[in-house]
Amino acid sequence: MLYLALALLIFALFFFRKSSAQRKEAGLPGGRIIYTDTHGWGKVEKPLYYAAMDLTGKPDYLVQQNGKIIPVEVKSGRVPDAPYDSHIFQLAAYCLLVEKTYDARPPYGIIHYENKDFAIDYTRELENALLDLLVEMKLDEHKKNVARSHEQNARCTRCGYRNVCDQSLA
Repeated sequence: MLYLALALLIFALFFFRKSSAQRKEAGLPGGRIIYTDTHGWGKVEKPLYYAAMDLTGKPDYLVQQNGKIIPVEVKSGRVPDAPYDSHIFQLAAYCLLVEKTYDARPPYGIIHYENKDFAIDYTRELENALLDLLVEMKLDEHKKNVARSHEQNARCTRCGYRNVCDQSLA
């Protein structure tokens, strides 16, 4: 009986360490995972939606920690010295969606790159900049001609509109 108990204890410790390593690899803070958009952790959740802005999104993870909900976005590819603006605004959109869906404003969100994490404070200034950007994007939806917003050939090469774009670089 003692050997069985010892074997079960070793088995439990192995899985606890494996779980902790996976959590750290994903850039997740301590707390309970309440939402995930990764196939490795179970079924994919439905998207979060905020009707007033017609905004939909699926954060990689939502972690509940001390009564707060923290969105976590996992990025692959090159690890920057500082997070890209587009990644910050994506995370801010998830913070807004969390606030509207769960009626709980996140104090911050996390952008996780391969070996580096950035905690981004969800301030009123960031929220206002996000709302301004969303309004601008909505206005652009109704324009006949929208000017290209970059000078990078690689972006044009991968763009789904390059065949119909009159400003294509590629």
